[in-house]
Amino acid sequence: MSEPDATVSDPELLEKASAASKALKQAIGGKVVGQEQVIDLMLIGLLARGHALLVGVPGLAKTLLVASLAEALDLGFGRVQFTPDLLPADITGTDVLQEEEDANGQLRRRLRFLPGPIFHNLVLADEINRTPPKTQAALLQAMQERRVTVGTTTHPLPDPFQVFATRNPIEQEGTYPLPEAQLDRFLLEIHIDYPSEVEEREIARRTTSAELGEVPRVLDADDVRHLQALVPRIPVTDDAIDFAVALGRATRPPSARAGGPPAPSGRGKRGGDVSEVAEYVRFGAGPRGSQALVLAAKARAALLGEAAADIEDVRALVVPVLRHRLVLSYRAEAEGVHDVDVLEKVVAACSK
Repeated sequence: MSEPDATVSDPELLEKASAASKALKQAIGGKVVGQEQVIDLMLIGLLARGHALLVGVPGLAKTLLVASLAEALDLGFGRVQFTPDLLPADITGTDVLQEEEDANGQLRRRLRFLPGPIFHNLVLADEINRTPPKTQAALLQAMQERRVTVGTTTHPLPDPFQVFATRNPIEQEGTYPLPEAQLDRFLLEIHIDYPSEVEEREIARRTTSAELGEVPRVLDADDVRHLQALVPRIPVTDDAIDFAVALGRATRPPSARAGGPPAPSGRGKRGGDVSEVAEYVRFGAGPRGSQALVLAAKARAALLGEAAADIEDVRALVVPVLRHRLVLSYRAEAEGVHDVDVLEKVVAACSK
């Protein structure tokens, strides 16, 4: 395996990231039973400054997870319940005309911006697929640029700023599909499964016997910003980058793969054509998918206290990073082939 080309400049931050990961899971575990893997992925998204889409049936504590994370980090928390009649201004805010008295006692009218719920550190977009694409698009600039333009004025969003959106996968009545451009802006799609029998027994006991206590504060906004600044400085091995790029390219049908200059000698030779991709995938992951794999791998390495990200960090995140970037064909739906099935074949081919 090739060696990383740099070293982390602040080892103390690495130790702090690893310790914070354990403390946050313990703190959130006081309110949410189980879901350790989900919390890990949420923390990876947080450190990588990436947004996450939480997918699961009702009652699996999706909202509680995000609210508990905000409480443990002492961050501002805003919730938007997406409905068919929601307007973009209900999310971003709007300019209102107000009368104010000037120094001479005269009433004058002026426009004043009233910020919407998106002006918080952690924003929960609850049931995001229940509103039309026009309103969904109100999040695009915020998610990509971390600022919002209303009228002729652009307003910066708080730092840190993360969007956690939820989607119910079983109820399709009155829902709208998410635009591919918006899906691509989510770093991770996190699927939340039913709890085990032991966990469900604990949920029934804990939530019906007494008031749940407050989530203890583990970090503050400054700590989060410092840890987020650490992630881009974490080195990544050349092999891990090659693996991430190979995975992204292998998800594209052969006819859609772009050409380009040859890779450096001895590199870029992983993978190849995967028959399942040609048969079941209409559109694969774009370059943002490879970028997301590398960035998420760095965040995972930071949470584990590792000095560099490697192939194992990339492999552990293939499904949550790439699954929502695939557009499957009608044949896949007819034959019951899912995105996870395709990605398993892609990983196997690229690991050779």
